[in-house]
Amino acid sequence: MIVSKVTDSSAPAPTVVRGSSHASIHRAREATRAFTDQLSPSPDPALADTLVLVVSELVTNAVRHGGGRYTLELSAGPSALTVAVTDPNPAHPRERTPDLNGGTGGFGWHMVRDLTNDLTITPGPGPGKTIHGSLPR
Repeated sequence: MIVSKVTDSSAPAPTVVRGSSHASIHRAREATRAFTDQLSPSPDPALADTLVLVVSELVTNAVRHGGGRYTLELSAGPSALTVAVTDPNPAHPRERTPDLNGGTGGFGWHMVRDLTNDLTITPGPGPGKTIHGSLPR
C-alpha cells in the first residue's frame, strides 16, 4: 500500500509504503522513484538512484530478516533526503562478510552504511525497530 500526500513544494509530505512480501520490494522501489521525480528542485539522477538502492536494501532486509513486513517513510528537506524503515524485529542488522562466491548476500548493510549519513536505529514501535538514514541533497 502506498500513501502519499500533496502539500506545497517547499516541504513535500512524506511518502509512506507498507509491505509484507517480496513483491512489495518492487513497489517500494517504484514509490521511491516517484517520490524523487516529484521533488522540486529535482535531485541529481545519481542521488535518486542511490536513494532507490538504499530503500531496496533496507526493505529487502526487513522482509528477509526483520519479520516479513515493513513500513517505509520517505521525506525531503532542503538539505537531505531521508528514509526510515520500520520492521517488527528488535534485532539490529548485523554485519557479515559478503559472500563473493555462494550468492548468499552480506552486501546490503555495508552498502547502506556507506551510502547514507546519520544512520541510526531506534527501538519501536512496539517490539520492533526503525532504521533512519539520510542522503545529502
